[in-house]
Amino acid sequence: MSASGVLSFTQQGWEQVLAKVKRAVVYLDSACAESLHWGCGSTRLLEAVGGPDCHLREFEPDAVGGGAKQPKAVFVLSCLLKGRTVEILRDIICRSHFQYCVVVTAVSHAVHLTANHVPAAAAAEMEGQQPVFEQLEEKLCEWMGNMNYTAEVFHVPLLLAPVAPHFALTPAFASLFPLLPQDVHLLNSTRPDKRKLGSLGDVDATALTPELLLQIRCLVSGLSSLCEHLGVREECFAVGSLSRVIAADLANYAPAKNRKKTAAGRASVVFMDRTLDLTGAVGHHGDNLVEKIISALPQLPGHTNDVMVNMIELTALQTEEENCNVVAPGCLAQSNDTTAKALWEALLNTKHKEAVMEVRRHLVEAASRENLPIKMSMGRVTPGQLMSYIQLFKNNLKALMNHCGLLQLGLATAQTLKHPQTAKWDNFLAFERLLLQSIGESTMSVVLNQLLPMIKPVTQRTNEDYSPEELLILLIYIYSVTGELTVDKDLDEAEEKVKKALAQVFCEESELSPLLQKITDWDSSINLTFHKSRIAVDKLFTSLRDIAGARNLMKQFKSVYVPGNHTHQVSRPHPSDYPVLILFVVGGVTVSEVKMVKDLVASLKPGTQVIVLSTRLLKPFNIPELLFATDRLHPDLGF
Repeated sequence: MSASGVLSFTQQGWEQVLAKVKRAVVYLDSACAESLHWGCGSTRLLEAVGGPDCHLREFEPDAVGGGAKQPKAVFVLSCLLKGRTVEILRDIICRSHFQYCVVVTAVSHAVHLTANHVPAAAAAEMEGQQPVFEQLEEKLCEWMGNMNYTAEVFHVPLLLAPVAPHFALTPAFASLFPLLPQDVHLLNSTRPDKRKLGSLGDVDATALTPELLLQIRCLVSGLSSLCEHLGVREECFAVGSLSRVIAADLANYAPAKNRKKTAAGRASVVFMDRTLDLTGAVGHHGDNLVEKIISALPQLPGHTNDVMVNMIELTALQTEEENCNVVAPGCLAQSNDTTAKALWEALLNTKHKEAVMEVRRHLVEAASRENLPIKMSMGRVTPGQLMSYIQLFKNNLKALMNHCGLLQLGLATAQTLKHPQTAKWDNFLAFERLLLQSIGESTMSVVLNQLLPMIKPVTQRTNEDYSPEELLILLIYIYSVTGELTVDKDLDEAEEKVKKALAQVFCEESELSPLLQKITDWDSSINLTFHKSRIAVDKLFTSLRDIAGARNLMKQFKSVYVPGNHTHQVSRPHPSDYPVLILFVVGGVTVSEVKMVKDLVASLKPGTQVIVLSTRLLKPFNIPELLFATDRLHPDLGF
């Protein structure tokens, strides 16, 4: 198996789609667009469509239909073909002039049978048949207005957005996040007394909501397709309650039985709940430039894993803020630019200082190749220095086009280095180190009392002070790193003071951020009373205590290992037994963590091929959004 397995898997899937898109209007949903963005780029799709016009459209209820001179449409969707998704399909087709419709779904037909409540035994008898897809093909012809028109519906596993040869994300599952103890109470509310769950340790597939179980099955279907592409029979392992359910579902996935019998290779697939360690996700100890870039720069619209790079410096426009939306943004994904891709992979795998020097080196070499009048400078890399190199390309169209990808990464670096958030990164790091020292020497109540003076209303805050969102990140860090709490009078009193201060700060905000709106369930601070704010803060602290206790059940995991000599070891399989290790972090992963896993395995088990997969690329502010979400048990599956 090659190290670029995740890339070839994605590109092979997209080649099947591209074979269908010539002269078509192409509709993509955001998750498939993100897979394309990282896997082969929109340029590749435009080339396959051909023609002078751009016919790429977002799949949404208000999407523009096809005109009289647009007889062909291709819909590329990450979700089940059911409910609201089918209604949107119908509405777009009915207001168009299509005579040929192709619908590609990233979800297998087997999962469509599950979604339509077909029993497992009946589904097994339908092997080789695709009645759900065939019925939709008939509907497509009906909506086009002529049963003799052409309709095709088929499955392509467009699961991954490959960030690097050894690292990929699953955009369609960006909201999937491990369960917390409070979710057990919600699950119990619909269960009879005799079948109440005692803790997260009791959660299995039968305890989950139908929506969450179906979301897991969609993910498992895609992972099974990946294992088929890699030519491996997987042995599944899990750390954490939701990971245990996912691992069991993949291990028992009926459509994969024949594949497993014939697979030549072997692989360990280890699922891990993000909630077992949130410190790595919200902490600032990762010495990595890419982490700082994705934290500082705004998110690329419609994406969960890429950012907008302001390109105005390469134009003749003034750099005023109102001009920023005039020029299309740059981004980090450079799937069609070999040099930029090499730089991107270097940035993922090096420390901050080496990374910025690598960016400078690439810019200097590119400018030299184009015979641009570059002035060499050594020493510390500064944003101004990088910008002076980048602006050499400004009035040279040929040089701009030759090095467009590199310039986007260079601008991303320069904009991040001078961003206020980057200056604050070091403040966070210093405070986190202080907290670690305090936690080692003091009780939780002492640590919370140290945090209390930092909770300031908007009228008293300077740029150096922490915003409410940043305070939440620090609280998550504190509770996750501390682990199991000893609840006593001192802790209750310290928490009470912090709760009151936070509730008051929320009320006094001039404007509630999207995160605070979600937490308080209120869209404006004007009407947010202290009572309502306090209710929200109490719920917030319930979640904080949940994450503090997230590793309580790890004692069960430790019992898998039986101490003894080498002649008397545990007989069950171990993840290190196989030549391929696939680690799937449920709930997101950081760039530093991916590098750490890669380096650790290389040092401890040389020769093992590592693939890190996760639901999303994390920055600190993502964690409060995921942690305080209210729809974990009822994900939106599009119907």
